[in-house]
Amino acid sequence: MRRKPSISPEDAELFRREAGPVKPLRHDHADLPVTRPAPLPQQTWRENALVREEMLFGEFDPADMETGEELVYMRPGLQRGVLRKLRRGHYSVRRQLDLHGLTVPEARRALNEFLAQCTEQGERCVRIIHGKGLNSRNQQPVLKIKVNTWLRLRKEILAFCSAPAVDGGTGAVYVLLSQR
Repeated sequence: MRRKPSISPEDAELFRREAGPVKPLRHDHADLPVTRPAPLPQQTWRENALVREEMLFGEFDPADMETGEELVYMRPGLQRGVLRKLRRGHYSVRRQLDLHGLTVPEARRALNEFLAQCTEQGERCVRIIHGKGLNSRNQQPVLKIKVNTWLRLRKEILAFCSAPAVDGGTGAVYVLLSQR
């Protein structure tokens, strides 16, 4: 039989002073706080897995790839599928304007007249050839930059993008016009 160790009266007094007033328990178990595990971002994991799957095994269309030289514009509120169809050449190009060799003022005048005629005649999709600027001073595409700016300012332009390589590539744009 084991005996309780004896505690000196000084140690007992020190313990009571440090522990403070105590209340005896009526049971011998303690309620522990329930710790829940951190939530797992399962939806994020699923979405990331789908993105990886699409990147590895999904369809690749070169028309969806941007190289940095393309012109792309879409009016706010327009569905992305419309721009995708325009980039892939799904709209029938009925008319085109070639700006090669024109000065900036001549090109602006020609573009304004061309777009006014196309809008008046109800054309939906046109091609504007501005060139790549290979023969310009400093090899900078002057007309390409100007056409990009001018088209963005016109209210009848819904979207435009650089044409596929077979139709001029980054030297031409497909333009989608709003219907009257």
